[in-house]
Amino acid sequence: MAAGDVVDFEIPEAYVVEAGAEEIPLDIVYEDDDIAVINKPAGMVVHPAPGHYTGTLVHALLGRGGAWSAVGGAARPGVVHRLDKGTSGLIVVARNDVSHRALSAQLKDRSLSRTYLAIVRGRITDDAGELEGPIGRHPHERKRMAVVAGGRFARTRYQVVERKRTHTLLRCELDTGRTHQIRVHLAALGHPIAGDTEYGGQEQSLERPMLHASRLRLRHPRSGAEMTFEAPPPDDFTAFWESVA
Repeated sequence: MAAGDVVDFEIPEAYVVEAGAEEIPLDIVYEDDDIAVINKPAGMVVHPAPGHYTGTLVHALLGRGGAWSAVGGAARPGVVHRLDKGTSGLIVVARNDVSHRALSAQLKDRSLSRTYLAIVRGRITDDAGELEGPIGRHPHERKRMAVVAGGRFARTRYQVVERKRTHTLLRCELDTGRTHQIRVHLAALGHPIAGDTEYGGQEQSLERPMLHASRLRLRHPRSGAEMTFEAPPPDDFTAFWESVA
């Protein structure tokens, strides 16, 4: 990677692996010669990693054919930013290196914005708020992140969409893009995301965290046009919210 390149996610382990093409269907929201916006399903890993050497979004991209950016390395062609395996929703990928660098610059200056919907445990009384706390590796559990002294600055803004007796539906905006940021900040607030077993959101009826990337705003890397994409939450998210008291 060239000096000055920005990739707005952290890789848990150092590894080198090259993905092969696989014919995996994708929900393509938008695509042209420079970018593609994809509505990723929950359960799909974005790029190959230890324990996930097949069936990833990268394998599916390669299966579509054509060129993808190489800025992120051999294991992550096209990948500009990341969504956790259990998170559903919108992700933008780059067809070429020029587009990748332009989108990475937008991530850095926050002109590329990402909005999430989250169902959290408990009833949040404030209508809106900002969550700040440096995020780094959990001191005892390396696969988890935590608010820790010496971690990287992180800020999440939230707004209450709707309250129920046992849960709250939030709209969250990222001011930074740390690993597991929304999950960690909401858990630290005392309101973990429902279904997020790693951070205290156990729910017997759920198999994944109720977190959905619902809106993506960016400037097209070639034309400069402002673009906004939206994706409604999937059925499991909607059904769970309708089921809680």
